Amino acid sequence: MLEQLITNALQEDIGSGDYSTLCCIESNQKGKAILKIKQDCVLAGVEVAKEIFKQVEPSHIFHQYKNDGDKVVFGEVAFEVEASIHTILKCERLVLNTMQRMSGIATLTSVYVEKLKPYKTQILDTRKTTPNFRLLEKQAVKIGGGMNHRFGLYDMIMLKDNHIDYCGGIEKAINKAWNYVQTNQLNIKIEVETRNIDDVKKVCECGVGKVDRVMLDNFKPEQIGDALKLINNQFETEASGGITLENIESYAATGVNFISVGALIHQACSVDLSLKAIIH
Repeated sequence: MLEQLITNALQEDIGSGDYSTLCCIESNQKGKAILKIKQDCVLAGVEVAKEIFKQVEPSHIFHQYKNDGDKVVFGEVAFEVEASIHTILKCERLVLNTMQRMSGIATLTSVYVEKLKPYKTQILDTRKTTPNFRLLEKQAVKIGGGMNHRFGLYDMIMLKDNHIDYCGGIEKAINKAWNYVQTNQLNIKIEVETRNIDDVKKVCECGVGKVDRVMLDNFKPEQIGDALKLINNQFETEASGGITLENIESYAATGVNFISVGALIHQACSVDLSLKAIIH
């Protein structure tokens, strides 16, 4: 998946040719460049940068000074690369776009993770990702200390409000999902979204032994407490909706197993990095 992502991204950027480089740099010229940190952050995307250079020029030399997950500060250098100048300039923007975006996500995730340290609750991302960039956005969440929810529609059954409404109710949806998993011998979990306490009661009545996790969507912390009493550890529990850095501890204090936050990805701001030529 990463190889294909890199191929498509380079094709998007280079198209019929990097004419800015072709017009003024000889093809046999070698060069060096460094990745400079211009903003304090949790660094992410170093391993991806290595793969980008490797895919364009396998014989490049990569001197790595910082690792994914390192807390870095302004002025530090993450790596130095030696390669054809054509390669460096072709890869420059893709490396920066990738690392800036991933480092932003990892940095924001680390802030949420720090808030949850006193609690057993774990932070999850969501599928609210950039099309064709999900692989790296979710990797950035992990680098920042978070956990990945399902990657796509194929690795977990999540019966959300629309599935339940279209199907004709929670009980019917759960039974159909369970039968489908058994019939097709799928090794995937079933999660059910609930919108109120009555929904939670229905899952408790018909979902034991079938449902793995209950999502408590847009519940207030006190409502989550009531729901957890009903669930009584029969299912994993996940809080979602309206959860921010300001109120996340009140949700974690309920004892819910997971909190999913789409903002880890869709509200993260890219950090400032630059790839600078070394001229002797």
